[in-house]
Amino acid sequence: MPKKILMLVGDFVEDYEVMVPFQALQIAGHEVHAVCPDKKAGDKVRTAIHDFEGDQTYSEKRGHDFALNATFADIDPQNYDALVIPGGRAPEYIRLNQRLLDIVRHFAQARKPIAAICHGAQVLTAAGVVQGRKISAYPAVGPEVVAAGGEYKQIGFTEAITDDNLVTGPAWTAHVEWLRQFLALLGTRITHEESAGAAA
Repeated sequence: MPKKILMLVGDFVEDYEVMVPFQALQIAGHEVHAVCPDKKAGDKVRTAIHDFEGDQTYSEKRGHDFALNATFADIDPQNYDALVIPGGRAPEYIRLNQRLLDIVRHFAQARKPIAAICHGAQVLTAAGVVQGRKISAYPAVGPEVVAAGGEYKQIGFTEAITDDNLVTGPAWTAHVEWLRQFLALLGTRITHEESAGAAA
């Protein structure tokens, strides 16, 4: 059954980490609403492209504009089945919004599926919902996870982990596994049927 999914974004959200799950979850048949504090449906957020080019940390470049399709002020988290929190630079400032943190707490307390990737874990730590949980994130966020009472798991950059209702991964390079595990939590099964006209 299709799910209604809320995605929390902000200016300079990581380009891949917002675009790929936003589109992929819709392809899988789910409804996704992307919102940003103090913005409404039709407004845009700027994105940042974070890449791994051999430096000690990622590089950052300007990405695409991403159009929001719902209004933050109108959101009632009880109307949603799951939550997605992309990374990038957005989490460091959207986590200062108390209503946004209350929304995150709703999903955590109701044990609804939550998927956070890369710096998205900063929102989880600010909301106080990682106590005793196994969390993956970009390594620079690891100390925040530990300080908030979580167990930071340093896994491969193409891996993700599920701890009960929470799926986390270290960066966009983990999208395939992160989305696979999140879809499993949502109860989504993707099947393949051979076309009647396909060559043998």
